[in-house]
Amino acid sequence: MIAELAAFNAGFSVVKQFVANGRDLGDAMGAIGQMVGAKEELLRRGQKKKKSVLSVLGGKTENDFEEFMALEKIKQIEKDLTSMMKLYGRPGLHDDWIRYQAEARKQRRQQALEEKRRKEQMWEYAGYLLAAIVFMSGLIGLVLWLKWLRDGALW
Repeated sequence: MIAELAAFNAGFSVVKQFVANGRDLGDAMGAIGQMVGAKEELLRRGQKKKKSVLSVLGGKTENDFEEFMALEKIKQIEKDLTSMMKLYGRPGLHDDWIRYQAEARKQRRQQALEEKRRKEQMWEYAGYLLAAIVFMSGLIGLVLWLKWLRDGALW
């Protein structure tokens, strides 16, 4: 949680420097992208912690207050960023930013879904391999057992 907040703050510092130096916010999209990625990661980890077995069994979530305060700080910084975009950015920059965020979220969801499918397929293939190994071992065991029954000895 601290690492994501630090990354978010670092991205915002870069954006503030761009504005202070009179540069266009469009040039700072890398830093802004870093901020969005850090926020998404913080939200994802928070959801993952809330769904963890220890949290469910314990009846509480871990570091609720820290997580809440980090998200509040991010909200405040996002408000400042929105204000900067509207005041110092080109016309329509904020609207483009909202569209960019939506597209980036969709793309991250799609990548996560593809990764999940790939893992599921890998486990399916591992199951097939295990079934083939068990089948071949059983077949070899059956042949050896039949040979033992017929000859009384394996060799």
